[in-house]
This record gives sequence, structure tokens and C-alpha cells, in this order.
Amino acid sequence: MVVAGRRSDAPRTNADGTREFARLRDYAGRGVLTTATYEARALGVHSGMPTMQAARLAPDAILLPVNFDLYRTYSRLFKDAIRSVSPTIEDVGIDEVYADVSLLNDESEQIARNLKSAVFEATNLTCSVGIAPNKLLAKLCSDMQKPDGITILRLEDLQARIWPMAARKINGIGPKANARLTSLGITTIGEIAACSEQWLIEQFGRSYGSWLRRVSHGLDDRPVVTHSEPVSMSRETTFEQDLHAVRHRQELGAAFTRLCEQVALDLQRKGYLARRIGIKLRFNDFQTVTRDVTLPEPVADAKALRHAATQCLKRVDLVKSIRLLGVKAGGLQRAGATESDAPAQFTLDF
Repeated sequence: MVVAGRRSDAPRTNADGTREFARLRDYAGRGVLTTATYEARALGVHSGMPTMQAARLAPDAILLPVNFDLYRTYSRLFKDAIRSVSPTIEDVGIDEVYADVSLLNDESEQIARNLKSAVFEATNLTCSVGIAPNKLLAKLCSDMQKPDGITILRLEDLQARIWPMAARKINGIGPKANARLTSLGITTIGEIAACSEQWLIEQFGRSYGSWLRRVSHGLDDRPVVTHSEPVSMSRETTFEQDLHAVRHRQELGAAFTRLCEQVALDLQRKGYLARRIGIKLRFNDFQTVTRDVTLPEPVADAKALRHAATQCLKRVDLVKSIRLLGVKAGGLQRAGATESDAPAQFTLDF
């Protein structure tokens, strides 16, 4: 099963009560997968993959439409359930959090079961829990027994359970760094750990080399951050077919207005104003351009946002057809805040 379709791909209910589902092989368009079940992933399908490419790998997979409003609802339920067990959490995604459980009295196994039980009761969904001494190891072990698993990891387990893992499993080792490590004959976390810090610094620079040494030995002193301010908010859409600024003026205009309204709604719902408005365009030759403008006063309403975004559009040569269009709001400040208000620095008591 994959999630990528449009509303027209929603399941149909027959007269006898049975349901018919769209199949991935029937998809035609330029969308990308939002997510895929483990069964689909076993066939090579993964989130972010172009849907047409996924259809070649798993043509019989059930196709479901995207429903971001529903996802946001369940995300809130999920995080509220985690807070009911451990109030100190760091939000790191729609379906992922870090929770500081160090002050809870129960044993780790029981804490994990309490978290899973709270999530299931609130959402009727399962989850995987990893409990470890720090965020780095908690992230690694939460992925070890998906789906619906519990993994408890101690520092003394590092050599047996973490060192055999692929180096790319560590958050912060991206494709380029992993390729560099591979070229040096290093493919696992344990092989990084076996390197001296000086050698890693010589290969990757002082900051990143020292960091590689630390994380390969399971060291991470980052706290659970309970509050952070967003840097920007944006919305974008990829069109089913390339649109030209002249020939498809009405369709492009409607999409542009809709994106501005969505960004404005996001700002208003979260209580922010934006002082910098930008656009993103990807043309049919995959060239991507961005433009932005800084406003004299911050805004959050769709009309003002669209006006600013239109000024950005006027600075782009719109000769080529457009594949993707996006609108972004940056320079955020809390609604009601004054320019003299300094951003607050939140700390945790340890």
C-alpha cells in the first residue's frame, strides 16, 4: 500500500458494502509518494519516489489519496499521548518525537509499554519505541524493531548492536559523507569508531571529524528541546502537466492564489507574521529559481502575501513552462510581538 494519490483515488464503496481500491499501476501524473507500507518498501518503493517509478516496481499496490488534515489530527493525538506519559518531549516530525524519560520511576521496558499503550489508545495505531542514554542512540534503536517494536539500549551494548550498523544510519552522515567514508573503506559505525580522531580530522576537517569520532562511540550531549521557533513556512505544488504563464494563465493564477491562502492560513493558525515572502519555480528543464522580497511590515493575510509574491514573480523570466510552483514565508515573528522583543532562550533544568 502506498499514499500518493488524489481525491479521485479514494476507495469506492459498492452497493453491497464492499470497497474498491485504486491500484498504483493506474496512476498517471507527476506526484511523489508520501509514504509506503513495509510490504511495498520490500519491493524497492520508498517515500519521495516519483509515483510513476513506484508503479513500475509495485504495480499491484493499493493507492490511497493524501489527506494532510487527517495526518495533522492524528499527529496531535500521538504527541498528546506521549506527553501523558512523559511531558518533556521534542517534536521532530509529524510522527516522531524525543521524550526525556529520565525522571520517570518505572523500568525502561515498562515505560516503553506505557508509551505504546497510550499511543494505541489515543489513535488505534502502533508505534516503535527506542530507549537509550541519549538522542543519538534512541533514534538508532527506535528504528531497529519496526514496526511495533521495543528496543532498550545501554552504552555497554554499543559494540555488539550499534557498531555493525551501516554508517549512513547515523543522522548527520548524508550521501556525500557516506560516499567519502566508503571511498576510504569505511562502511559501518564500528569502522568509524576504530579510526583515530586525528585521522578523521585530517580526512573530514576538525568539526566534522571530531563529531564522527564522538557519535561512533555513542556520545551525544544534546538536550531534549521542548520549544523551538519555526524559521519559515511554505507550500508548493507539482503540476500534472507543465503550465505556461501565458497559455495557462488562469490555471497558474488559481494555483498561485491557493498556495498563498494556504501559507496565510498556516501563519494565522500558528500565530505568526512574516516579513519576507518568496517564491520557488521549477521549469520543464528542471531549472529551479527562487526570488524573495522583504516587506516594511510583517503580514499574515493572503491578499498581502499574494501581492508580495507577485512582485517576486515579476522578477522571473517566464518564457519556459512551469513544472513546480511554491510560496514561502520567512522572517517570522509572533503576532503581537514588537520589533524590540528579543527571542527567548529556553533552557532545561538538569
